[in-house]
Amino acid sequence: MTYEEAIQYIHSTYKFGMKLGLENIRRLLGYIGNPEKNLKIIHVAGTNGKGSTSSFISSILKEAGYKVALYTSPYLEEFEERMKINGENISREKLVYYVEYIKPIIARMVREGYNHPTEFEVITAIAFKYFSDEEVDFVVLEVGLGGRFDATNAISSSLVSVITSIDYDHMDKLGNTLGDIAYEKAGIIKKKGVVVSFYQQEEALKVI
Repeated sequence: MTYEEAIQYIHSTYKFGMKLGLENIRRLLGYIGNPEKNLKIIHVAGTNGKGSTSSFISSILKEAGYKVALYTSPYLEEFEERMKINGENISREKLVYYVEYIKPIIARMVREGYNHPTEFEVITAIAFKYFSDEEVDFVVLEVGLGGRFDATNAISSSLVSVITSIDYDHMDKLGNTLGDIAYEKAGIIKKKGVVVSFYQQEEALKVI
């Protein structure tokens, strides 16, 4: 498989839509051995600033001497920007390797009667596998959309849940009130984990 074929395969899964929910991504992660369970995760959700906040956290940890993975979306110039370790994009060779690895597993999953993963689910699963194989110290994980049913929330635990500024966005999927939106984004909060929140409007803060 060439790099171009790997990218084409990933983007071909766009046709399976964007489905908010965790059942299918958790099933896919099970098929690849649940690599997310090996990771120490700092999970970042919010409306404004979650990308920059994720980058800041990653940089701070890197400067402190840790091996840090960063998962973000979308990308500016190259797809590989979505998965970084210590500021370096995943190499094209490794991206091809992981696409070749996961493609037949997804095909088997579909043959066995399960729904085909969405594009974001495929990318998220690849990222978890890559970060686990690289034995990183921490993963800074940026939510794609919302939080509660986002594919990144397939994790069962996190060290820290970070909630950046919450405002009105994706109201067709997250709800019509600030409280509804805050509820979806606060869905990343895990038991026994630390929560760090930006100063929020009162309606959002009450939910968090």
